[in-house]
Amino acid sequence: MKATWEKIEKNLGVLEVEVEADRVAAALDKAFNKVVKKANVPGFRKGKVPRPIFESRFGVESLYQDAIDILLPEAYGEAVEQTDIFPVDRPEVDIEQFAKGQPFIFKAKITVKPEVKLGEYKGLEVPVQKAEVTDEELDAELKRLQERHAELVVIEEGAAANGDITVIDFDGSVDGVPFEGGQAERHSLELGSNSFIPGFEEQVVGMSTGDFKDVEVTFPETYHAAELAGKAAVFKVKLHEIKRKQLPELDDEFAKDVSEFDTLEEYKADLKAQLESRKQEELKSVRESAVVDAAAANAEVEIPEAMIASEVENMVRDFDTRLRQQGMNMDMFLSFSGQTREDLQGQMKGDAEKRVRNNLVLEVIAKEEKIEVSEEEVTQELATMAEAYKRTPEEIRSILAANGSLSSLNDEISLRKTIEFLVSNSVEVEAPAAPAEEAAAEEAKAE
Repeated sequence: MKATWEKIEKNLGVLEVEVEADRVAAALDKAFNKVVKKANVPGFRKGKVPRPIFESRFGVESLYQDAIDILLPEAYGEAVEQTDIFPVDRPEVDIEQFAKGQPFIFKAKITVKPEVKLGEYKGLEVPVQKAEVTDEELDAELKRLQERHAELVVIEEGAAANGDITVIDFDGSVDGVPFEGGQAERHSLELGSNSFIPGFEEQVVGMSTGDFKDVEVTFPETYHAAELAGKAAVFKVKLHEIKRKQLPELDDEFAKDVSEFDTLEEYKADLKAQLESRKQEELKSVRESAVVDAAAANAEVEIPEAMIASEVENMVRDFDTRLRQQGMNMDMFLSFSGQTREDLQGQMKGDAEKRVRNNLVLEVIAKEEKIEVSEEEVTQELATMAEAYKRTPEEIRSILAANGSLSSLNDEISLRKTIEFLVSNSVEVEAPAAPAEEAAAEEAKAE
C-alpha cells in the first residue's frame, strides 16, 4: 500500500492512498459472502448462489459499496500510521478509483493535530500564597457544620423567611390558561435557593401556614420553553407548612456529637489543621494551573475548531454525569436554568480552548524533556484506581484495555509528570496582597 501526505494549509492536508488490487479482490470476496446470504435468485437457496451467476445477474458493481466499507477503514488506519499524522476530526473522503482487478485509490482531506512552537517554560515565576487559615475562615467552617447538623423544625406560627423549607401547592397560568409543568401539590421549596422563576420565592417570603396568595412573575426572555419566554404568569399558591433549621449550640456537646474530641477547643484545633491541609492542596493546584497557563501563553499554536468542539462535547458529557450523580439530568438543568444546550456549549467554549491549548503544549514539553511513563507507574496508578473502585488491579487493567483506554491512562500520567516538572523548574514569588491586606499594612505603617 502506498500513502502520501501533503499539507495544504495550517492544520489541513490531503492523504492520498493506493491499495493493491489483490486486497481489493479480498474485499470483494468478503462483500460477496455477506451479500449472497440475502440474495434471491430463482433455483437457488439463499447463500448458495454461485459467484459467477450472482455477478451475471446483479453485476460485480453491486459488491463495490460493501467492499469499500470493508476495506476503507483498515486502509485509512494503516495510511495514517504510515504517514505519522494525528487526525483530530472525521476525514472528507473522495473515492477516485474502485474496480475489480484495479488498485483502490482514494484521497482524504484531514484536519490534524497542530504543530506547537514552544516558548519559555523553565524558570517561570509563579505567585505563591501561604496556606494560613484565618479566624473568619474557621468560623465559616463551623457555621457550615452547624448548618449540616441542623434539625428541621415545623413552625406553627409566624411567617416564612429566607432559608426556610416551605411545602406548597401551586397552579400556574398564562392569560388564564394553565401550562404544562405549572402545577404541583405539596412541593418542597427552600426560599432563597433561586430554584424557581425569578421573583417567585421572594413573594412566598412573609406567607404563613394556611395562607393563599397569587404570585405574579414574568418568565425570562431566555426561558427554555419558547411559548412561555417573556410571558407574565400567575401562580395560585397555598402554603401548607414551614420548616426552619434549628442550629445546634457550638459547645463541647456539639464537638462530641460530630467528632472524636471531647471539647470544642480540641475540635477547632483539628478542624483548623484540616483546613490548612485542604488549603495547601488548593494552593498547589493553583500553582500548577498558573505555571501551565504561563507555559501555554509563551507557546505558539493554532488550534483547529474541531478540537475545541470535541472538547466542548467532552465537558458537556462530564457535566451531565455529575448532574446524574446529584439526582438530576441535563434536561432538568436546562429547564431550571432557562438555558439551551447551545447556551451551555457557548459558555464552555473558552475553557475548552484553554484545555486543548494547555494539553498540546504539555505533550510537546514531555517530548522535549523526554518525560516517559514506566510500567511501574502504570501499575501504581491501576492499584490506586482499584482501591477507589473496590476492584483488583487486574480487573481495572482488563476494563481499560477492553474499551481502549489504557493509552489514555498513560497519557494522563505523562501530563501529570510534565506538570510536576514545570512546577519544580518554576520560581516562587510572593503573591500580591489582597486589597484588604494592603490597607491593613498601610494603616500599620501610619501608626
